[in-house]
Amino acid sequence: MEKEVVILDIDYISYEERPVIRLFSKDGDKNVVLIDDSFTPYLYVYSKNPDDCIKDLEELLEDIEIEKVVKKDFQIEKTFIKVTFTHPQELSKHRDEIRDLDSVIQIREFDIPFYRRYLMDRDVIPMTKVRASGEVIDSFSALESVKHDVEIIKLDKPLERVDDNINDFRILSFDLEVRNPHGMPDSEEDEIIMIGVASNFGVNQVISTKTKSSGECEFVNQVESEEKMIQTFVDIIKENNVDIIVGYNSDNFDFPYIIDRAKIYGIDLDLGMDGSDIRFIKRGFNNAASMKGLIHVDLYLVMRRYMSLERYTLERVYYELFGEEKIDVPGDRIWEFWDNGGDELDNLFDYSLDDVVSTLKIAEQTLPLNLELTRIIGQPLFDVSRMATGQQAEWFLVKQAYFDDEIIPNKQGSNFTDRANAEDNEGGFVLEPDKGLHENLVQFDFRSLYPSIIISKNISPDVLITGDVDNPDDYNISPEHDLKFKKTPQGFIPSVIDKILQERFRIKREMKASDDPTEKKSLDVQQQAIKRLANTMYGIYGFPRFRWYSFECAKAITSWGRQYIKHAMKESEKYGFKAIYADTDGFYAKYEKK
Repeated sequence: MEKEVVILDIDYISYEERPVIRLFSKDGDKNVVLIDDSFTPYLYVYSKNPDDCIKDLEELLEDIEIEKVVKKDFQIEKTFIKVTFTHPQELSKHRDEIRDLDSVIQIREFDIPFYRRYLMDRDVIPMTKVRASGEVIDSFSALESVKHDVEIIKLDKPLERVDDNINDFRILSFDLEVRNPHGMPDSEEDEIIMIGVASNFGVNQVISTKTKSSGECEFVNQVESEEKMIQTFVDIIKENNVDIIVGYNSDNFDFPYIIDRAKIYGIDLDLGMDGSDIRFIKRGFNNAASMKGLIHVDLYLVMRRYMSLERYTLERVYYELFGEEKIDVPGDRIWEFWDNGGDELDNLFDYSLDDVVSTLKIAEQTLPLNLELTRIIGQPLFDVSRMATGQQAEWFLVKQAYFDDEIIPNKQGSNFTDRANAEDNEGGFVLEPDKGLHENLVQFDFRSLYPSIIISKNISPDVLITGDVDNPDDYNISPEHDLKFKKTPQGFIPSVIDKILQERFRIKREMKASDDPTEKKSLDVQQQAIKRLANTMYGIYGFPRFRWYSFECAKAITSWGRQYIKHAMKESEKYGFKAIYADTDGFYAKYEKK
């Protein structure tokens, strides 16, 4: 059978000693799990003597497939050995043994998670609609269609993309209020007194064992116990088939706390599409609360990348986005408001609802950009929402490298980290502000300065030349550092940035030509996502853990940037302007010509 579904999430399980990809999807209100057991993990081996290396590999390993392939390594075609394993655990188990073989110079692409490899190789884009073809089955491993109320489809051919622009997701925000008479709440002692929920599908309430002092309140769902509060929260998520659940600092507080309290009462937080409980997985330096097929986004982490603030409290972020003060209750007095009753209890209810309504509004403001980044990068929203901007850019490049038939570079070792720490990149040009009150001001701003420099000067490690050259005219030579970049061919990273900037300009032209406000808004989100990626590219050249790390490239970009801004400031003086402040990619000037 064939069915069109929206891909939400992905994982893999082991079944009969083979890895099986599971794609958690939705067909309207129906949960669908797609099963694909046709994909296997692999890595690449580079050797100067491929035939000898193949013999060594065959002696070392069993149940592997070995073939010679030609791939580009920084645009130079080389012969690699592709080694395919039966299971990701086998790859992890043997990669160091392979690396240690005398015939092996280097192994590549050994550290890409299996599910991410699948998404890239099969060109499957999360949060988009695909056409799935396969056999409907009653169960697979521990997943049962009747028990878990899902349709299970075992794929018989690759997925086909149908539509990239899906935004109609069911979103629920939530927040806990805890009675905390001793300061920092202790999940073993301090009860949950309110669970607020707000949604884009009409459910907006505060679940509690009390109600407003004035009597019945339309947004308070009064229940008899904390145990019933938690169970009601679980039921709301299940009954409304939520796609995305959002919180504010929910990775660090709300989910860990509700898990601890649920254990006390023996409540199953079986919110996964496969009936699994909430589990925590490592993302960066933090643990992230994950549910199969239910996407959890912690907006606190998103906002730390979305804007630059001195504090990232919910109140501060909400005010910055909407220019409105939200209801506030001092955290150390929540328990007093609860115990005192009367007007203070009423204020606490209003505060609890306002928290989740505010969180939902922030989600509706920021999720479209994150959804677009998810589609561009091609990795799950759960992951993308927790990636630093540099990680987002890197995974985008990893995906593009695959389609360009480029072998993905390894992350650099600690010696590169030491070197980068020892060196100093001067950075962008900064002119301290001319203090005082100024008028007749104009702003000069370079459009996409650093991405444009990367493209126009072809700044990329694969076209970087060190030392003397016979014909300097064939190179772009950076000011100050005398770094040389071939003018042709176009480097890998400049080619990628060039493509995405051209796409951004195309989208902006469509925006200008469109008379449809909804279409304009959608296109604006797309071009903003592309802009964020492009503007990130230059900075991560100087990050030692970046796969395409090049301190020389980072220095060259900023040296050209300083040259251009200084030149623009000098040229503006000819027309009567005096620069009074400059920073990185633009400057302010006042008009002084009589």
